[in-house]
Amino acid sequence: MATTIERLTTIHEQISAAGAAVDADRGASPVLHAVVHELARKAQKALDGLPGSDETALRMSIVEVEQAADSAKAAVDADVGAAEATRQAVIDAHLAICILKAKTA
Repeated sequence: MATTIERLTTIHEQISAAGAAVDADRGASPVLHAVVHELARKAQKALDGLPGSDETALRMSIVEVEQAADSAKAAVDADVGAAEATRQAVIDAHLAICILKAKTA
């Protein structure tokens, strides 16, 4: 079974893939770009804070990333120009962090 840290690392990779999908999507709005890149920053911040973090700090990091993922999902849902692959990458990243949050509750 993967540890929370391993799961968060995998989720960070999914978020990075979503960012790359948004960057490559000419139909994606500037708002979607901004929100997904903010999600990527939050995920990187969570990873950077892992060494030496206690359970409370780890949980707060997960919550912060999940909130940013909620915003990214709302942005992709509202973006009529985003490609289906972009939409799916953002939704997959959102679902992954939501599952991790639920498992660490």
